[in-house]
Amino acid sequence: MWQFEPLPLAGASLITLPLFLDERGSFVKTFHQLSLQENGIEFNLRESYFSCSKKDVIRGMHFQLPPHDHAKIVFCPQGAIMDVIVDLRKSSPTYGTYVATELSAQNHKAYYIPPGFAHGFKALTDEAMTYYLVSSMYSKEHDTGIRFDSFGFNWHCTQPILSSRDLSFPRLESFASPF
Repeated sequence: MWQFEPLPLAGASLITLPLFLDERGSFVKTFHQLSLQENGIEFNLRESYFSCSKKDVIRGMHFQLPPHDHAKIVFCPQGAIMDVIVDLRKSSPTYGTYVATELSAQNHKAYYIPPGFAHGFKALTDEAMTYYLVSSMYSKEHDTGIRFDSFGFNWHCTQPILSSRDLSFPRLESFASPF
């Protein structure tokens, strides 16, 4: 059974994906358009990809700029991550506010992230797989982010592993949001 929990950031949801267990193991349904629509989420899948990360890798905080901005459904089918979203919508009462939730193979939870949010995560385990369903195609010219350490979230990590690209992003306070 699909379960949807609205997050304190308008439009974002925490989804518990349906889990089916039997003597063979488990089966998790990761996408069902009608269930999303019944819960007020219009999502047109355009791309799907995944990353595998070592423990203490931080990826983020990523998004695409308009007109190639997108919604995402993100889940962790292997290992565990601390998943973080930040509201970048200037007109939103929660602009600059974040929500963080552990997503894991064990809890089979997912985020629905609407356009206008930055997204990132920290791998809590080795070989943590993060899977993305995305509503627009990748556009290199529109792909960007904000610094992971610029919006007040404590990553609880003394030596994070980050890409030089992620370290080059502007801080939230100096980012001119088009959302």
